[in-house]
Amino acid sequence: MVQYQRLIKKGERLRVSVEEGGSGATAVAVSGGGYFKSTKQKFLSIIFLSFLCCCYIFSFSSFSLLDAFNRESEGFGPYEPFIAPLCSGIPNGTICCDRAGFRSDVCIMKGDVRTHSASSSVFLYTSLKNKSKTPQKVKPYTRKWETSVMQTVQELNLVYRDDNSSLSGNEHDNNICDVLYDVPAVFFSTGGYTGNVYHEFNDGIIPLFITSHHFNRKVVFVIVEYHSWWVTKYGDIVSQLSDYPPVDFNGDNRTHCFKEAIAGLRIHDELTVGSSLMLGNKTILDFRNVLDRAYWPRIRGLIQDEEIEAANKTGKRIQEDGLLKRPKLVILSRNGSREILNENDLVDLAEEIGFFVEVLRPDKTTELAKIYRCLNSSDAMVGVHGAAMTHLLFLKPRTVLIQIIPIGTEWAAETFYGGPAKKMKLKYIGYKIKPKESSLYDEYGNDDPIIRDPKSFTRKGWEYTKKIYLERQNVNLDLKRFRKPLSRAYDFSVKRFGPVYSIH
Repeated sequence: MVQYQRLIKKGERLRVSVEEGGSGATAVAVSGGGYFKSTKQKFLSIIFLSFLCCCYIFSFSSFSLLDAFNRESEGFGPYEPFIAPLCSGIPNGTICCDRAGFRSDVCIMKGDVRTHSASSSVFLYTSLKNKSKTPQKVKPYTRKWETSVMQTVQELNLVYRDDNSSLSGNEHDNNICDVLYDVPAVFFSTGGYTGNVYHEFNDGIIPLFITSHHFNRKVVFVIVEYHSWWVTKYGDIVSQLSDYPPVDFNGDNRTHCFKEAIAGLRIHDELTVGSSLMLGNKTILDFRNVLDRAYWPRIRGLIQDEEIEAANKTGKRIQEDGLLKRPKLVILSRNGSREILNENDLVDLAEEIGFFVEVLRPDKTTELAKIYRCLNSSDAMVGVHGAAMTHLLFLKPRTVLIQIIPIGTEWAAETFYGGPAKKMKLKYIGYKIKPKESSLYDEYGNDDPIIRDPKSFTRKGWEYTKKIYLERQNVNLDLKRFRKPLSRAYDFSVKRFGPVYSIH
């Protein structure tokens, strides 16, 4: 745990340096502002650079060692075209914002970067000889096109400051570095639609991976509109993307200093990672590998606890081993809206076909590691379209996802979950219900436009879709009709693993 202290002697400045691989923080008293390195560090850096340049000449692909030093000495370098293409190759002492993206703005700051939470600002200290340098503003959230939600997101001021100021009592003196990092920063917001699991992954966690993966965890996350519950919920994932504790931008009044920073996150599409837009051609499967690393330590602990408990219960272990010879189907259960009204009958049907069935009822308090364990060990998942389908990210590639699609939700079901499932290498089956399988049929009848022509309502906008087809609709499956996709899922699972599933 890094312990921070603020003052040492009157008239002296304290710099707390947080460095990679060290034993903690190093406090250095300095009488002047800015950054410096010791002669020994410079000498070692020159030797290290010479070695790495040789490696670079012989193998461009082996950039992982080189990138650490490149970032130390030259900034983002080759990563900029992937993060903010319009800001590629910007010099030190520069703020550049790439606003070409439809979904988000991303700004890059190079040089002496310092936080100033009291004014919602991030300062870049540099020479102001060029008076044309203008400040920038950015809302570091990935739904730029949605005016209503963006109005609720905190805006950051990215401001130039003159690094030649040295008079006592000026703004430069008041913004001395309390914590100095030798790694970059990424600023992002956990406001907006945070609280909905789809948006938490789609608008936050996956874009955070996209924007920061190339730093190989040598990066600090500075969170605007920080929520402690978010950090608790997603801390296992965040720790796989950064070796440093996240900074609460508004709650931590200390001045955090960096040599470079990204404000805003890059997003590609719904629940996905565009390989052509990623350094190293990373895909959504690489993101899933991050989830594996994040959750497996906790899952191992859960398994050990259960084994200890089971050791005192005669025969339980033998019974579970027998069940594992059947493909496992997880039914993602809902309550309140888009509920499967005949869920118990669905369980009976799935067991008759040959599945071992587990009904998963997650809520906002359910530990993600437990959800991950359940789905990661499954062969198929069934669920009704909705935010909980985001958990398809927890399924292993080449397993089956059956999405039950209520009337009026066809476009959203395919866009938000069907398409991403295919990119995840899942066997995707979309089951569009018939009008008689919808609770709306009993309410409106076959001739009402809500049943007969859903597009006449959904084309009016999301609010119509939400109020009618999402909030007021449940599902009563025609099990004779649903047997077909369920049997396909079973056959696919058996063929995937072969004879191990032949006994049931």
